[in-house]
Formats: sequence, C-alpha cells, structure tokens
Amino acid sequence: MKKYFMTTEDRLKDRVEVAMGTRKADLVFKNASFVNLFSEKIEQADIAVCRRHIVGIGEYEGEIEVDCSNKIIVPSLIDSHIHLESAMISPRSFRDLVVCHGTAGVIVDPHEIANVAGIDGINYILKMTEDLDLFVGVMVPSCVPSTPLDESGATLTADDIKPLYENERIYGLAEMMNAYGLIHSDEQCIKKCVDAINSGKLIDGHAPSVYGKQLNSYLTSAISTDHECSNIKEAMDKLDRGMWIQIREGTVCKDLDALMDLFKAPYHNRCMLATDDSHPDTIINEGHIDKIIRKAISKGADPIRAIKMGSLNAAIHYGLDHVGAIGIGYMANLIVLDDFESFKINSCYLAGKKVSEYDKALYKYSENVNTLDKNEFKRVYYSFNLNNIKDSDFEISKTGSKERVIEIVPGGVLTKELTLDIIENKNLPYGVDTERNIAKIAVVERHHATGHIGIGFIKGYGIRQGAIASSIGHDSHNIIVIGVNDKDMAMAVNTIKNNNGGIAIVCDSVLLGDLKLEVAGLMTENDENYVISNLEKLKDIAYYDLGVKRDIDPFMTLAFMQLPVIPELKIIPKGIVRVSEQKIVDAII
Repeated sequence: MKKYFMTTEDRLKDRVEVAMGTRKADLVFKNASFVNLFSEKIEQADIAVCRRHIVGIGEYEGEIEVDCSNKIIVPSLIDSHIHLESAMISPRSFRDLVVCHGTAGVIVDPHEIANVAGIDGINYILKMTEDLDLFVGVMVPSCVPSTPLDESGATLTADDIKPLYENERIYGLAEMMNAYGLIHSDEQCIKKCVDAINSGKLIDGHAPSVYGKQLNSYLTSAISTDHECSNIKEAMDKLDRGMWIQIREGTVCKDLDALMDLFKAPYHNRCMLATDDSHPDTIINEGHIDKIIRKAISKGADPIRAIKMGSLNAAIHYGLDHVGAIGIGYMANLIVLDDFESFKINSCYLAGKKVSEYDKALYKYSENVNTLDKNEFKRVYYSFNLNNIKDSDFEISKTGSKERVIEIVPGGVLTKELTLDIIENKNLPYGVDTERNIAKIAVVERHHATGHIGIGFIKGYGIRQGAIASSIGHDSHNIIVIGVNDKDMAMAVNTIKNNNGGIAIVCDSVLLGDLKLEVAGLMTENDENYVISNLEKLKDIAYYDLGVKRDIDPFMTLAFMQLPVIPELKIIPKGIVRVSEQKIVDAII
C-alpha cells in the first residue's frame, strides 16, 4: 500500500487546506449518512475528498458534489483470502467483476498457479496486477506441492521463496497447509516459517480439525489466521488461542451458517470475511464479499459489525494502513448504498474515482490488456506434458471383495472413508455401481510425463453415464476425471490435454462440451462472458445429461477431490491418500 501514500509538499498542503475549508474539495458526498467503524455507529455529515484521500468530515463544498440524501456510505470491502485462479479469468477481468460489488482489495494466495509454474506463476500474478486500481496483496505459497506425496509442476523450497520477501507487495507466507508436517517438525515447514518471521512477514493458516496440543504446536510458528473452521467449536477454540478467523463463503465451501455466532461481540473484532475459491458465475449472480455481508444480515447479524469484518478487520490484520474505514486521511474507497439492510450497491469509488454504477464497471482493465511475453512465462502458457491416455489405463485389478470409497460431504471439501462390498455389473467397470451412486475417479499426472495415474472410487457425485474431466484440481492441478466407463474417461482426459487445459464432458464417445483454460490450465484470457456461458452449458450437461447431483457444484467439488491435506480420503496420481496418516491406501481390499 505504500505507493498510495507517497506524496509531495504541494499535495499535502492541498489536503490541509481542503480539510480546513479554505479551498474546495475535489469531491464531496453531500448530506451523507455513513458507517463509522471506529465507534460502530452511523453518522451524518459531508465527506470531502482531495485526490485519493478523505480529508474532511463535516460541512464542505466541492468541485464535484454527489447528493447522498437517502443513501448510506460504507467503506469498500477487502477479501482476506482468495485464490484468483479459481475465477478462471485473468486478474484484470477479475478486477472488472469485483469492483461492482464494492471490493477495493484482495489478499491473494497464488498457490494454484505456483503448483503449475513455480516462481514464474507467482511473478505472473504480480505482473498482471501491478497497475490495477484494485489493491492486490500477495502471500507467498507455503506448500508447493501441498505435501511430499503430491506431484505438482514445481517444488518451491524455503530458499526458493525467501527472496520474494524483498518485494513490498508480498505480505507474508500463505496458508500453511501442511499442518501435519509442521506439527511433526518437517524441516522445510520450519524453515519457511522462520524465514517469514525473520523477514517481518505474516503467516496465514490452514488447519482443519486441528485441536489441543497439536493446535498449540501449530501456532507456535506465529500462524495467525484460519479459514478452514466448519463448526463453531473449532472456531472458538482457535479464537481462544489468539487466531483470527476468516469466515468463508465461496462457490463450494460455505461456513457462514455454522459460524454466525462470530458476528457477535467481542468475537467480531477478531474475524474477517473471505471467499477463498469462487467461480465467476458465483460472483456475478451472488456477489463477492458483499454477498457474505448480505447473507449475514439476513440471518440477524448487526450490519455494522458485518461490514467491519469485511473491511477494517482485514486492513488491520494485514497492515494496510489507512484503508478499510471512513476516516480522515483514509483512502477514499467507498460504497454508496441504496439500502442498508439489503446492502444494495448504488455505486463504488476507488481512491476517490467512481468505478462502477449498479452492476456495471465504468471502465474495464481487461480491455486495456497488460501484454505479456509468453516466452517469459513459458511455464504458465505451456504447462502440459503427458502422453495420450488409453481406456486400459483406467482398469483396476480384481484382487478383493471390498472397495475403499471416497464419500463426498456436501457443502464443503471434507470427505469420508467408506468400505463397501463390491457388487459386480457386467455392463460397468469393476467397482462402479450407479445404483449405489459409486463412480470411478482418477487423477492423471500432467506435468512431467511420469505416467502415474491414481484410480479409486467415489460416492455422492451422482454421475450415471459418461465422464467429466478437469485440469483444475487443488492443489497440484493434475487432470482429474470421474466417470462410469473407461472409454469416455480417456477421451475426456485427452480433450483436456489437446486443449492445453480446461474442462471436458464426454458421453458415449461424444464430446458434449468443453471449456478451454489455456493459462496454466487454470485460467483464460477470454473474458468472463466466455467462461460463464460455457460453464452454464457444462453444468446443464452435467446435471441433466449425466445425472450429477444438483446440490453440488460439479466442477469445484471435483477440483477438491485431489487435495491431500483435507480429511478424510483424497486421490492423487500415486493413488488414494488417507489424509490423517499421509499415506497411500488401496482402492480394492
């Protein structure tokens, strides 16, 4: 944030004179009712802006005056934890989407693209966000790969990431996902935390279902946040030990209902809001941080406290001075609301400049492309290295009478481990049982042409025919595929390979639809309309043609099935992982 506050003697003199009322402000919001987050109350006054900053609250005249009678002004919002890659569009297009929802800043973890392209991926995010009016603070990915078992496109050691701390846009070490490794004194986990601490940087957490002495051990590394609390007991335990809790509402992970008590005093002062992973259609149709505030208010939360959790608290925690509130000397990042209780946004201002009106951005950064030399970012743009897949690659040996099954838990990323009798059907691959909602799932390594393919079974997805494949698979982003016959699964995977990334749906050897994601297999340089229209078509195909359950997001849910740090079972190219033990277990037993 330093660049926003650098000034000159003349500019500071202008601010002083406008604040005194001896010269007109550049912009004045007249007759404003506004939310004071410091006192947690609503005040009435004019708000005067000189260039980027709020310089006066009282009675003021301006070169431009905006009548805010019957409106209410609140500070713009900050997402305390997000992966930009999950929006599947470029960071510039992401900016154009979220400013309409009152977002002024995001704390990003480029963990996904780093798992594909290493340091080049992090530098890509830094480069693509360097000139935006949306503040983008970057945390250095801590776990690339997420665990030693996984196979990602890069491995980032403590020595690899330490030089990045010299960049003022790097705010710390991103979510320490390998809680198991840190608690058991893994050398690299320890060194990464030490380097962050000694560089004066923050460390974000990621510790689902970690309690007691294990939590104490985890927190001794100066880890300060957690966005993985799915129940109030876990959240309260972590609050009691000094953590900041990030209440998450993304496309799949929705924790607000379980954590509503955190909107009460005094807990709200140590909580922030985050979306973590959100598809673009979620942002357009539901909102960004504003949707979390709306939902919290509808469930009885105090609106001022909810706004504080979505703005000032994140600014305080991440050291973003003079943002996140309406105060003298603060950046003029403001939202004009038509209605307080419904949080209906009329317009948004960033650094004193109007950037949106209702749901339309007034100017788009995506139309002024920050041209990159693709040869400078080869690992980002040319990220697939695997041979064509054959039907036989998905065959599984008949060596037992029972199968170990990953059971999906709706509404989050947790899974359960089931052991079920195998009921053979000559019309389906061994272990697949559509009557019991059991499909085959596989992960194909795509970075180093190792030929590794992990094969298992999954329950609760709902697919009854065909196959769905995607190169979005947290966190190593190998190709994940789910289906009920091997031929369609192979065709879907090969379509992803040939498209250089994305999503594909196949049924009876026919490609029913695809979405190309040519940037690291995660994002596209096409605009959000391309992504959203194709996503909607693919979802309709998944739900209506293949039978996927409508209470889950077919693609985001699938993406989390190869995340080997969240219990109980996940799947990676080496096979099925029992997360609590960090070991590979057999699919057939």
